[in-house]
Amino acid sequence: MLHNRTQSKLINLSLLIVVAMGFLFKYYPGFGHQWLNNYGAAVFYEIFWCLFAFWFFRSQTAIKQIPIWVFIITCIIEFLQLWHPPLLNQVRATFIGKLLLGTTFAWWDFPHYALGCILGWLWLKKLQYIGYAKKSES
Repeated sequence: MLHNRTQSKLINLSLLIVVAMGFLFKYYPGFGHQWLNNYGAAVFYEIFWCLFAFWFFRSQTAIKQIPIWVFIITCIIEFLQLWHPPLLNQVRATFIGKLLLGTTFAWWDFPHYALGCILGWLWLKKLQYIGYAKKSES
């Protein structure tokens, strides 16, 4: 399936916005920083992975399945934070490993993952609508 250029550009722009907002939340030092650093960034983490997967899979079915799979995989990653074998600890010691795998298990992450996936699903629906609207104009 050929992907519409406008939709691809919007996915790229969305990824840039989400990454910037995620880092802003993760490292924000001001009022409310504890929630923003620990949980607000998790919402953007989920949205990022939904958008990233949507770059490759843009069907109507994918829009329904991507947020579910992102939620499942990130929940598995969260549970992996309870496990500390030397290899995982070495990966977590790096900046990228810390961002991707996290370091500390927290039950409170799960509702934020769910919120991020719901927002990601809504974002994907909007991008899909824009893709269809552009195709019908052509």
